[in-house]
Amino acid sequence: MKKISAILLFTLIANFSFGQDIDKIINAKEVERIERVLSADDMQGRKPFTPGIEKAAAFIAGEFANIGLQTLNNSGTYLQSFAMLQPKFISASCTFDGIQVDTRDVIVITAKEELKIDERSGFEKGMIAAGANFNTEARKFVVSGKKYLVLVDTSFAKSFNNLTRYKSRLYSSQSDVVFVLAVKAPLAYTVEAKHTFTEQKLANVAGVLPGKSRKNEYVIISGHYDHLGIMGKDRQGNILTDSIFNGANDDAAGTTAVIMLAKYFKTLHNNERTIIFVAFTAEEMGGFGATYFSRQMDPETVKAMFNIEMIGTESKWGKNSAYITGYEKTDMGKLLQGNLEGTGFSFYPDPYTKENLFYRSDNATLARLGVPAHTISTSKMDNEPNYHKASDEIGTLDMENMAMIIKAVALSSKGIISGKETPSRVNTSELN
Repeated sequence: MKKISAILLFTLIANFSFGQDIDKIINAKEVERIERVLSADDMQGRKPFTPGIEKAAAFIAGEFANIGLQTLNNSGTYLQSFAMLQPKFISASCTFDGIQVDTRDVIVITAKEELKIDERSGFEKGMIAAGANFNTEARKFVVSGKKYLVLVDTSFAKSFNNLTRYKSRLYSSQSDVVFVLAVKAPLAYTVEAKHTFTEQKLANVAGVLPGKSRKNEYVIISGHYDHLGIMGKDRQGNILTDSIFNGANDDAAGTTAVIMLAKYFKTLHNNERTIIFVAFTAEEMGGFGATYFSRQMDPETVKAMFNIEMIGTESKWGKNSAYITGYEKTDMGKLLQGNLEGTGFSFYPDPYTKENLFYRSDNATLARLGVPAHTISTSKMDNEPNYHKASDEIGTLDMENMAMIIKAVALSSKGIISGKETPSRVNTSELN
């Protein structure tokens, strides 16, 4: 009995000490310090291609340096820089079996200044048939990495011009995709298009904590650090007295979590798997930062992704709770909750499935490749009063609750970080 009592006492002391240690690292005071910097007016809303986002990137990189993280691929910089191309349309023409197609019915996605193709150019033929999910099917062709001539059923005539959003900014490696509004596939065709391009620089901010026994197995902890910038009017056209969209919750909150978790795991120094901490750019513009990052990774080596977005307000269940998007697609949520037994914190499945959140944040690119990549959030998507508004400021956030959520991510991920637990993969055949 004395021996059992001693063991129980030792366990209680160890758990109490561990709790004390995590509170020293992850606490409301530190949450507020980082949040206050990232959501300050002098960050100008952290819009891509502005001095504000460059200032934010420098701050995050400085935090990673102070923590002692390594740079990605030993590059010597925490900035994962890349370029986007902004095209300016000049002209386009298309013929199907010798008959001229109305240029309004042709949209060319290309990173080439001059594109000239015909039926001998090796383009695969695709189709978006009547009744299909138009946006989902279009996206599959754009991101396929293959050259396509895609026939779009005329039932989508009203939505067809929406495809121009895919050419607003392009990677230099973008494969050529031509969409044509038509009902019948041609035997012979020609397509010619001319554009000029302006190169624009972007950068993710990434730091690495190498694993011990499983260095080539990766866990990604991420959030996006960009936001909407400065706008004179809201989306309803109302003139704003406060023009800076600070994005304190969206997603300075997630970026704050990434920095604090980096400090926590660096202090523990017992991760068997390699952890990559990354703040993504240009999420609000279409997930360009996460997409670029994901393309540099072998998805088979990524064992899990914790993407953290908008955790600054209470969830619909109140404090000490959050939800996980795509909960049913892997067993990752169950693993995380299992490690939180006795803490009073709960992870729930995403209650806003109609919002399609699993595909709307930076987890989506890797999830589509089979990685158990999920977003953790508390945002009440049916009633979040400051979402994408100038009122998304630090004063609207609950620092204590944010700290609890970050601690919950830290504690719940221990099995995955240690390599003792590996979530099931996403079944890519079931993805939208």
